[in-house]
Amino acid sequence: MSTGDDDNHGDPPLPPPQPEEEDAGYGDVTVGGELFSVPGYDWADVAALGPDVAGRAVRVRGAAHAVRAVGRRVAFLVLRQGSSTVQCVVGGGDGGYAGMARFAAGLSRESVVDVAGVVSLPREPVRATTQQEVEIQVKKLYCISRATPNLPISVDDAARSEEDVAKAKAAGEQLVHVGQDKRLDFRVIDLRTPANQAIFRVQCEIENIFRQVLLSEGFVGIHTPKLIGGSSEGGAAVFKLDYNGQPACLAQSPQLHKQMAICGGFERVFEVGPVFRAEDSNTHRHLCEFVGLDMEMAIKDHYFEVCDVVDRLFVAMFDHLNKNCAKELEAINRQYPFKPLKYLPKTLRIEYDEGIRMLKEAGVHVEAMGDLNTEAEKKLGELVHAKYDTNFYMLCRYPSAVRPFYTMPCSDDQRYSNSFDVFVRGEEIISGAQRVHVPEVLARQAEARGIDVGSIAAYVDAFRYGAPPHGGFGVGLERVLMLFCGLGNIRKASLFPRDPRRLTP
Repeated sequence: MSTGDDDNHGDPPLPPPQPEEEDAGYGDVTVGGELFSVPGYDWADVAALGPDVAGRAVRVRGAAHAVRAVGRRVAFLVLRQGSSTVQCVVGGGDGGYAGMARFAAGLSRESVVDVAGVVSLPREPVRATTQQEVEIQVKKLYCISRATPNLPISVDDAARSEEDVAKAKAAGEQLVHVGQDKRLDFRVIDLRTPANQAIFRVQCEIENIFRQVLLSEGFVGIHTPKLIGGSSEGGAAVFKLDYNGQPACLAQSPQLHKQMAICGGFERVFEVGPVFRAEDSNTHRHLCEFVGLDMEMAIKDHYFEVCDVVDRLFVAMFDHLNKNCAKELEAINRQYPFKPLKYLPKTLRIEYDEGIRMLKEAGVHVEAMGDLNTEAEKKLGELVHAKYDTNFYMLCRYPSAVRPFYTMPCSDDQRYSNSFDVFVRGEEIISGAQRVHVPEVLARQAEARGIDVGSIAAYVDAFRYGAPPHGGFGVGLERVLMLFCGLGNIRKASLFPRDPRRLTP
């Protein structure tokens, strides 16, 4: 009996791909199991091309960002790799590259191509590219993947700022404006713009700094379950599902399990992971799925120890972004103009009652002992900025009634809680507090909020075996990015956003 492993049976292996016109040095690649080599040319990154590598034979792969034919024998190809671009000169001279120039001129935008050539210095800087001081004299040109000629949106149109569109309209000109929904429908193209390339590199840095700072302070990274038997935050905003015949839901936060980790002997923990909220909130700052940055820690004397970590963490984060992401922030600012975030070396803390007093003195009606609505948050941010010259501050000691069931009441007045929120540009990004570690109090407060205590019995029982005082916070990665960069809409800060109306792509 023969098998598929027998050398004499089965389909023959695919040959390595070869250019259709191998001797010509250009053409479409025949797809196979392995990509081909181009001897004599070393792979290079477009971003690394500068005058110091002039004369070097290089091979680069990228997207055909723009193609322009000059007569029948010369074509200029702008190759894009990430957010970097370089001009490639095809044809000209006495090399007999007319066929290659015609091939280049026929490339559709966004096609993936391999260029092999020699780095040279142009007579004048190439203003239309990022690598203005060099260009590539093309010797070989292969198309790896052809893009459809009629793209639903173009990268140039998607990269255009609203300000540019408005200026053109005022001048009687018309520029294509790509709306948000269309961008998200064709997100794979939209992500290629310089601003989006920069946005998600900054997002990566935010996550990395979150990890690095907490690791340096003795925190341990953990991973908690996202399938749970009951609500982790209270309320009805959960995605319910059937779990092998049992009712279950997607976790609204890692809150319960990160506390249980503290009870398990880990004094300081953090997590980076998905969070699910079934809220029907079609706003500029809500998503149904986002990346949560969470931490929990044992408290020795006062819940302000948690606030101290928040202070050090976010000041370090903002310092790092300003120092190390200047290029990315500039790219974002070109399409989505924003003012640099103002923050203090030591983060400002004010009490809830003081914030309410400031609002009332400014003529803003706020409900006594109530939570702040969006308008009140914005106004308080303006007042704090005017008085303290900062866009980043903490509001502490919230009323117990507006905090989750697991929040520790203040010992001197149980109407208030050992809690805090953190605001950036007048919008809340962080919610934190000391947690209740006394099981009887925890069960009583959960029941008062309408939570089935039986559904969180394992969580409550964890505190019956000995639990230290502890607290922590949670923040959305996308919201930090949106507010630091002044993007105005959280969908810009999510790679493939999930809001109440969007489940694709």
